[in-house]
Amino acid sequence: MTDVLDRLAGHRLVPVVVLDEAADAAPLADALVGGGLPVAEVTFRTAAAADAIRVMADRGDVLVGAGTVVTPEQVDQAVAAGARYLVSPGTSRAVVERAQEHGVPVLPGAVTATEVQAALELGLSTVKFFPAGTSGGSKAIAALAAPFGGVRFVPTGGVGPANLDEYLALPCVAAVGGSWMVPRERVRAGDLDGVRALVADAVALAARLRP
Repeated sequence: MTDVLDRLAGHRLVPVVVLDEAADAAPLADALVGGGLPVAEVTFRTAAAADAIRVMADRGDVLVGAGTVVTPEQVDQAVAAGARYLVSPGTSRAVVERAQEHGVPVLPGAVTATEVQAALELGLSTVKFFPAGTSGGSKAIAALAAPFGGVRFVPTGGVGPANLDEYLALPCVAAVGGSWMVPRERVRAGDLDGVRALVADAVALAARLRP
């Protein structure tokens, strides 16, 4: 499980993907790989999520996970489809424990000291900081990092090119999640060349910001 999280941290960026049609999964995966970011967090916000995860996972060249996982049943669906990691908007003991039963790493949402402690009590050391933009942003993460020195954060929500540097400058930030490089409307319209360009730009920006 640590290996998967280390791979995410190595890429520094996690594209948060919303797919309305599973048929868009393969072209999007091509765009991600072509842009230099073979990672995806496919959210369970549409009925196409499980099939899309399966399509991407079967390729073997994309580190694909499931996002917006809020029930143990969704954990089962995501793992069965081939998700290598799971992301939840909040900290749910039921979701975390089901993921642990499967041996799949899970990043629960945590934006307060109480939520971070709850995650630690469940044996986790990496959490999703969501929604980052309305929960204090990078300053809040830096403040939480003081008492929780061993915790890594993956901020998501309200993160983009304009403030990416604020988050990646923090040693406690493992990676940053965002959808700006995989806009839902562009994917739906089939503008995968445009998506590939946005992904490449995001990768280049993150590389320039590397400490």
